[in-house]
Amino acid sequence: MIKAVLFDIDHTLLTEMPLIQLFLPQVYEKISKKLGINKEEARKKFLNEILGRRETYEWHDWNFFFRLFDLDLRYEDLLRKYPHKLHVYPDTVPVLRWLREEGLKLGIVTSGPAYQKLKLELTGLDGYFDTVITRDDVNAIKPEPKIFLRALEDLGVRPEETIMVGDSLWQDVYGGKNVGMKTVWIAREGGEDFHFPDFRIGTLHELRKVLEVV
Repeated sequence: MIKAVLFDIDHTLLTEMPLIQLFLPQVYEKISKKLGINKEEARKKFLNEILGRRETYEWHDWNFFFRLFDLDLRYEDLLRKYPHKLHVYPDTVPVLRWLREEGLKLGIVTSGPAYQKLKLELTGLDGYFDTVITRDDVNAIKPEPKIFLRALEDLGVRPEETIMVGDSLWQDVYGGKNVGMKTVWIAREGGEDFHFPDFRIGTLHELRKVLEVV
């Protein structure tokens, strides 16, 4: 019997892309002035650093890259200044409400740093979750087992009583399966799942069907 559902945040419950599109030009301009290069070269330098650290501990933290280029930016400040640039998917709140009404425990497992909790606060999603585990809480990122195990411990449930929902086949699906949870891959923009997740959905509304069969 399923007693709990764990969620990823970015590209699962909400998207920060409007905010990223807003501040990246500022980043390129600052790097351009600091290094005496044009904005296109600045863009390449910044993005190369990001791509070169893909899926690493540092990759999940915008502040790491701001510090790397000695920029006077903090992601927390950007979140507070432009909260309207965090877009919650339209299916998120109705499904979270329904899951709570069904008596399920809900949690967040994110590879991002502590400011992920600020995202939830600014979007009003924080009240739906019984626990929120970031990388800073366990010094680990998905798919490492201990970040999932910490959430399960907080919720007082076993892996086989829990579903993990996320957009990453590596972090969310592999990570969840590796500790014994049922996994749901949310593919809002399509893609190949390689028959890896237990379930594939296009919107969170489809979790209703998933819970009918697990």
